[in-house]
Amino acid sequence: MDDFSLGVLFIALLIILICSGFFSASETSMMAINRYRLNHLVRKGNKSAKLTARLLAQTDKLLGSILLGNTLLNVAAATLAEIIVLRLFGHGNSTALLIGSLAITFAILVFSEIMPKVIAASHAERVALPSSYPLALIIKLFYPVVTIATALVRGMLWLMRIKVQTDHSHHKMSLEELRSLVLDAENFLPRKHQKMLLNLVDLERITVNDVMIPRNQIEALNIDTAPAELRQQIITCHHTLLPVYAETPSNVIGILHIKRVLPLLLEEALDTTQLREILNDAYFIPSDTPLLKQLQQFQERQTRMGLVVDEYGELLGLVTLENILEEIVGDFTTQSPSQTGKFLRQDDGSLLLEGSSSLRELNRKLGLHLPLGEAKTLNGLILEHLQDIPEAGTSLKIGNYPIEIIQIQDRAVKVARIFPVQPNKPSS
Repeated sequence: MDDFSLGVLFIALLIILICSGFFSASETSMMAINRYRLNHLVRKGNKSAKLTARLLAQTDKLLGSILLGNTLLNVAAATLAEIIVLRLFGHGNSTALLIGSLAITFAILVFSEIMPKVIAASHAERVALPSSYPLALIIKLFYPVVTIATALVRGMLWLMRIKVQTDHSHHKMSLEELRSLVLDAENFLPRKHQKMLLNLVDLERITVNDVMIPRNQIEALNIDTAPAELRQQIITCHHTLLPVYAETPSNVIGILHIKRVLPLLLEEALDTTQLREILNDAYFIPSDTPLLKQLQQFQERQTRMGLVVDEYGELLGLVTLENILEEIVGDFTTQSPSQTGKFLRQDDGSLLLEGSSSLRELNRKLGLHLPLGEAKTLNGLILEHLQDIPEAGTSLKIGNYPIEIIQIQDRAVKVARIFPVQPNKPSS
């Protein structure tokens, strides 16, 4: 080293610090790069992205090479700094050596560690993609040493019974992680599109029991009714598909498609025997079926309506393809008169609601945040909260919403008034 001037030594020290900063920035950018964005670039055929993905697929070799290079450079920087101090102040000045060691440590910390890593963390993709080319060459260069070191590490981890996954490129994303990803994309997606994506994610944890039309609200035909009355009910119905039952509403014998019954309506008297012959088989759905699975089953069966039953086979309600689609995109404008008018807004800002109204429907239509749990309707929520059948005039508070019971009928809440005070936002 005596043959080199101080200027050359300082330039060499600067180059070493820059190279050490490159290793630090590469390590941070490789670990911080967005894997989903990287996979997207790989699918588009980006060569840098493909090389980066291959390097990340062998994380142990990648990190081993980066750490080996960084360690060698930091040791070289410390050694070179010591030589410079000795050339400047001589061998007997211990104070100068101490100050030189502190100075090179500070320089490495600031210019080779903190600053490169901050820049790489802020611009991971812009740093990682071009860094992949020199890193690929360095991995080949350090292959023998890194291979031995990696084998020793794996052996020690095996002795400690620690399993390490080196390929994270096919890491599965949970529903909660996907939901968080959609929430974080609020600056890139229109609010309506973001809400639709969130609803689509939630289909996996919502069951048909949450969105079905309750049994007491199903419009159905009684096959034992007089033919004239049956004809009138068919003519005035607002649905394309109608369940048909015998004796009791729970005993569904089939599903009537209105267009198939039109020829029978041309006759003077409706023939119930012929009506039975044109019925389609009823499709029964367990109440705990997730909506996403049910949507797939509707597609496979080429149908759009099913009857929901409990574990004992008792009829609970009815679910249609429209019910599921409304959970994704919101309400459709085409609704039958029997499905409208479930709430009435008062002058004081309060709302008169039917006790049979679905909680999910109220939250969606009115922007409320009523708690969702075992209870599916407003009546069920009130009875669950009070643990008793209330009397008219009873007031209570659920989820920061004051509620007043207006009318009780058949041991159930028929009409209730709710004051939509803005509740505390639930923690997500």
